Amino acid sequence: MSRIAHLVAAMALWAGSASAQSVNDYPTNARADYVFVCMATNGQTREMLDKCSCAIDHIAEILPYEHYVQAETVLRMRQVAGERTAMFRQGAVVNEMVAEYRRAQAEAEILCF
Repeated sequence: MSRIAHLVAAMALWAGSASAQSVNDYPTNARADYVFVCMATNGQTREMLDKCSCAIDHIAEILPYEHYVQAETVLRMRQVAGERTAMFRQGAVVNEMVAEYRRAQAEAEILCF
């Protein structure tokens, strides 16, 4: 194999690895937390384990982990009463964070459920 062929093969391997890494940037505990909540909502069955796991995998393909954390934070803060959390209930930026998450979640539900 020529040097150029080796270089091309190495670049393809690196590109594939970088792409896989960007898709798999969700920590295991974040994926597990999503699956636990999903199963608590939809049923504690093996079928739901598969569907909920599928859903978080698809969300991870669509939404960068940083955006996922931001949207989850906004949604959790919206459940807290009081003036200090009012900024999480209104505004274009926080509404867009939640909308982006909801779109990813809806697409995952269509594909997995």
